[in-house]
Amino acid sequence: MADSLVQIAGRAQPRLPEWLRKGQTHFESVTLLKQDLRKLKLHTVCESARCPNIHECFHRGAATFMILGNLCTRGCGFCSVPKGSPQKREFTLDPDEPRNVARMAAEMKLRYVVITSVNRDDLPDGGSHHFAETVREVREALPGARVEVLTPDFCGNMDAVARVLDAGPHVFNHNMETVPRLYSRVRPQANYQQSLDVLRFGKKYRPDVLTKSGLMAGLGEQHAEVESLLRDLQAHDVDVATIGQYLQPTRRNLAVAEYVTPAQFDAYRDYGLSIGFKMVFSGPFVRSSYMADMVSEHASQTAC
Repeated sequence: MADSLVQIAGRAQPRLPEWLRKGQTHFESVTLLKQDLRKLKLHTVCESARCPNIHECFHRGAATFMILGNLCTRGCGFCSVPKGSPQKREFTLDPDEPRNVARMAAEMKLRYVVITSVNRDDLPDGGSHHFAETVREVREALPGARVEVLTPDFCGNMDAVARVLDAGPHVFNHNMETVPRLYSRVRPQANYQQSLDVLRFGKKYRPDVLTKSGLMAGLGEQHAEVESLLRDLQAHDVDVATIGQYLQPTRRNLAVAEYVTPAQFDAYRDYGLSIGFKMVFSGPFVRSSYMADMVSEHASQTAC
């Protein structure tokens, strides 16, 4: 086997390069915040999706709240969030969750709050009422804070998207995740055009709201396909794009096809800016909600 490859679950994949070796520190900060979250029965995508930035973000008092429980009705190949059957008791919505998210955000003294969720295709509204109530509770508890929502596609139900936007978020985020050729493997229960339509509707419905979308590199996409995806986002009125390296969270998830170089991430950023994005946040450790406050501020200044 070549020195540049390692064997994982019987499959060869590239060896982790130096630029992706991130030490884990601040264990006390991480432990304390996790304890506070569990007291209120709250989840974060930082934990459930095994984000490599969790130590850094938890230490600086940042977290992305994941609502509608901790079980997802979809089985995306890249995602480590637990999957389950809607018949399970754990799928019952916690009526206190919106209030508890607001309480936790207030205790953390957040000035920028990011709220995402699992997919709940079992619910007639996709969980949009619950999502909207969480946004309202946070805005009431922290009237000076900015709120970003990272929503699912709600199966293309634009009434559900409008319901979340009516609650008053400042940033509307929905991730494309990958190029259309890879959707059947990466997002088998999603639809590329449907996700684009969700983003376009968000901007048309609330022109004052910043629109945002993210994608992962290293799943086998070609450079030209990434550039095509960026053009599609631009054509669907998206203001901000985030691009980061896919890292296999568990052995059950898709293997990494390539570790994209920092220079290539810079090239994607430069291309995105050249076609009109307000901001492109692109780099190996970039995630959709990583440094979201900074990304939002920079994009808002660019828009002025």
